[in-house]
Amino acid sequence: QVQLVESGGGLVQVGGSLRLSCAASGFTFSRYAMSWYRQAAGKERELVSIISSGGNPHYVDSVKGRFTISRDDIKRTLYLQMNSLKPEDTDVYYCQAPGVWGQGTQVTVSS
Repeated sequence: QVQLVESGGGLVQVGGSLRLSCAASGFTFSRYAMSWYRQAAGKERELVSIISSGGNPHYVDSVKGRFTISRDDIKRTLYLQMNSLKPEDTDVYYCQAPGVWGQGTQVTVSS
């Protein structure tokens, strides 16, 4: 069964940090690019960052220099280190592999 399970969300103050994790199972994790998306209530889901199977990262402009995506192919886990968090980073964050989504984890940044 293909499954993605996110964790690590929570409530943090402006300028704080969180590290999201996404545990993958049921497919050959190392072969696929993996992504983080986020979605606010009433808005479309948007791409935050993607990492290739070879470990090359890409970020949307709004998070460049603050977020770092990484992967551990041995642990079959995707990460998103989020620093210098802003209120506008408040969203539900989703892990994505081709054809499958996690359940999401809420990140709330309080001012």
